[in-house]
Amino acid sequence: MVTFGIEEEYFLVDPSTLRPVSLVDTILGDLPPRARAHGLVTHEFLASQLERASAVFTELADAEADLAAFRGELAAVAGERGVLAVGTGTPFDAPAAPTLTDAARYHRIGSGVRGVVRDHQICATHVHVGVPTREAGVHALNHLRVWLPTLLALTGNSPFWRCRDLGFDSWRAVIMRRWATTGCPPAFTDADDYDRRIRRLVGVGATVDTGTVAWYARLSESYPTLEVRVADAQLDLAPTMLLAAVTRALVVTGVAAGERGAPPPAVEPELLDAALWHASRDGIRGRLLDPTTRELAPARAVTDNLLRWVGDALESTGDRPRVAELVEQVRRTGTGAQQQRRAFRTGGLAGWRELVESSFG
Repeated sequence: MVTFGIEEEYFLVDPSTLRPVSLVDTILGDLPPRARAHGLVTHEFLASQLERASAVFTELADAEADLAAFRGELAAVAGERGVLAVGTGTPFDAPAAPTLTDAARYHRIGSGVRGVVRDHQICATHVHVGVPTREAGVHALNHLRVWLPTLLALTGNSPFWRCRDLGFDSWRAVIMRRWATTGCPPAFTDADDYDRRIRRLVGVGATVDTGTVAWYARLSESYPTLEVRVADAQLDLAPTMLLAAVTRALVVTGVAAGERGAPPPAVEPELLDAALWHASRDGIRGRLLDPTTRELAPARAVTDNLLRWVGDALESTGDRPRVAELVEQVRRTGTGAQQQRRAFRTGGLAGWRELVESSFG
């Protein structure tokens, strides 16, 4: 069975102001050993963020139980310190000048991106999927890259920025456009081409190492995995598990296509980039680019096409029934962005706070 792991990033926010608070060192120290037993919990770029990388899984249900248990532990520890742990791509409100985590690498990055730091207050969800070889990983990357806008549309969860609804489901994706490297990766001829080109970026702009190449999908430099990084941090686990299952299926499908010598879908880079922007704005509320036709189509039709595209892989992993449930759940309740808007519209700040608190713990 093809393995996968999930990285979730979280904000710590003041429950009164809903602004991030630089309390990660304290929270990390408070977490009980059982919360660290099955994953790696670390700092992130900002002192108000932490990241948790899960263990390696083969079964979706095991991953879901693991993430739910850790979120419960984190919520309890944060509550004892009078703060909220929040799964969202951007905080509801944000300070003008965030505090960086006190680490040499982060200070070096901050020095390189300069004024971009002020708005780079974002959290994401990453999925790693095991690949048999780096060459196979490049084949999978070439095939799945065209579906990244669809994945973004399904996982948009950052409609608010500094107390305002800016009309985008994923404002985090807009903020990411300021980074030196972001968006859909280019197509590569082989693993050597990938390695040569990614290393050439180091030193250009604020790319201090290959880890700061922020494409929405890339090969890991440390593990035999392909990492998809397109999604916002999530309110609850339904879209996270949907993302994990579909990402694994896309990798399996891409590896198999590479073995057959099947060419990846041809989508012009400018069209793919515009499709990402389009998905960050509208999510699943309107139309999306269908990479098989290179035309806009209703979001439901495009997501259904995605599920058909990876249908054989979902069968092989046994995830098809669960994915069908998760897709319907997201369509019924809305993405995180839609839920946030609904909660704020009906309950104001108290409604937003109640939503994120009840969804997370």
